[in-house]
Amino acid sequence: MPTAGGAEKKLIEIDGAISSMQWTPDCSHLVFCLRYNDSHFIKDEKKKKEQPVFRHITKLFYRLDGAGFLPQDKFQVYKLEIATCKLTKLTKGKRDNLATDLSPDGKFIAYISNRTKDPDIEMSQDDIFVLPLKGGKEKKISTPEGPIHFVKFSPDGKSLAYLGHDNPDDDWGSTNVHIWKVGLNGKPKAKDLMPTFDRSAYDESISDMGDVGGGGNISWSKDGKRIYFLGSDLGATNLFYVPARGGKPTRIYSGKCHIKGFSVSGKTQKAALVYSDLKNPGDIQICPTQYGGEKKAVQLTNLNSFLNKKVKLGKTKDVMFKSFDGTKVQGWMVFPPNFNPKRKYPSILNIHGGPRVQYAHTFFHEMQYFASQGFVVFYTNPRGGRGRGEMWAAAISGGWGDLDYKDCMAAADYMESQKFINPKKICVTGGSYGGYMTNWMIGHTNRFKATVTQRCLSDLKSFYGSSDIGWALRREFDGDPWTNKENYEKCSPITYYQNIKTPVLIIHSEQDLRCHIEQGEQMFAMLKVMKKTVEMVRFPEEPHGLSRHGRPDRRIARLDWIVKWFKKYTK
Repeated sequence: MPTAGGAEKKLIEIDGAISSMQWTPDCSHLVFCLRYNDSHFIKDEKKKKEQPVFRHITKLFYRLDGAGFLPQDKFQVYKLEIATCKLTKLTKGKRDNLATDLSPDGKFIAYISNRTKDPDIEMSQDDIFVLPLKGGKEKKISTPEGPIHFVKFSPDGKSLAYLGHDNPDDDWGSTNVHIWKVGLNGKPKAKDLMPTFDRSAYDESISDMGDVGGGGNISWSKDGKRIYFLGSDLGATNLFYVPARGGKPTRIYSGKCHIKGFSVSGKTQKAALVYSDLKNPGDIQICPTQYGGEKKAVQLTNLNSFLNKKVKLGKTKDVMFKSFDGTKVQGWMVFPPNFNPKRKYPSILNIHGGPRVQYAHTFFHEMQYFASQGFVVFYTNPRGGRGRGEMWAAAISGGWGDLDYKDCMAAADYMESQKFINPKKICVTGGSYGGYMTNWMIGHTNRFKATVTQRCLSDLKSFYGSSDIGWALRREFDGDPWTNKENYEKCSPITYYQNIKTPVLIIHSEQDLRCHIEQGEQMFAMLKVMKKTVEMVRFPEEPHGLSRHGRPDRRIARLDWIVKWFKKYTK
């Protein structure tokens, strides 16, 4: 459609998925990655809507949470001519070709592909390829072994910047993702531009206002001297740049906030930001890129003004508390509206998933809702998460339930020390890895009044085969269930369920392919047989991330069930 407004025009209708769409410089074509659905290849319209007679599975990675069974087709690069609507396939083969970027002159296209013998096992072995847009033979760009997430041509078209690292044996995301640069002809060789930066060039902050983390994005300055990126640090996601020749990154937009996305204008050298903080789900700001220090941003929108006019939000306090060994752990405490420090409040400890993400200075509807129901809410970033460097992230590698558990219990200790919190009415909840930790905690302590475990992980051995990515545990737990059986059993919450005395509510989605519902079912059956206090709430049709995306009535019901359970045991 015209940018000035007007009627839209449909160019093409595709039975499939499209990603990485980009205009050619002359605006004559669109270039994108396309993967056809299986139904595209069925000619009979009636049969398109029917379930298949059977599914023949030969690959390990055949389904994905939120997407279901993956099509047989692979993502390939296509170009679409605007004038004629002609669609041309540029790549082929049995491997996905993804994350495309066009050279500034529109003559070449770069993309990422895993060409190993078994990409499902060697998940972190990506390469960059360059292909003439008019068609021809692709060229592999030499880079170190490791994952590659994003690729971008330099303004002169002679270099490529990409997000990745050189540790293909990374456990489950501990290694920092950095910006690398490589010459289009392989010279100069690929180089980490920020080797001493002990953070990831990635948005790893989570909330329930979007999906888990915003991922990665990089943008060159017009003169090619700087590369802009988002970096996650101590509960914030800020805008940075690194010199294109390499060096120490500079923080452009700092502060206690969550920059969810950005775009840099080559003409004006300004950045457009999607900005969020503890009181704001999101607005657009414009920020100069040529300064450091104080914020000089201009806010262009005020999309959530009703929160200040019609809703009374609970106040949020930043906290740094000490764990058992003196290590400082970051957290946030949300107080009920009309908070009275002379009262004794019930409280909720909320544990994030991942584990390699971070809670952040960003708006979290769930925390505010629980506070509005009369609870003091505490959420923290224990060891094993992101935002504190590689050592912090890798602290739990090889064995969950040790340092992470101790940090979570230190959070409970901190809560008990507050005069306005009733020490006998502290509850605990968490989802995904947070569900794992919730299950672990109630198997090792009886100090919590009630618990709600959400989309949890109970048994590492069965998770290995039932999860869409379960086999990736082999790096996190130093082997497979049959080569390191003792560690899998020792680190599985199910091993300690006989110790549970805390009332448990299990919340699980029936289409959860990340932590399959069998994980919650095992827990429910075992606790029922042992005559423990346990109930289960199942949500039909929903995937793993119901707290972030799902049918609105089910999202509301989930919150209501959590509050109802905790109120029942904290009257």
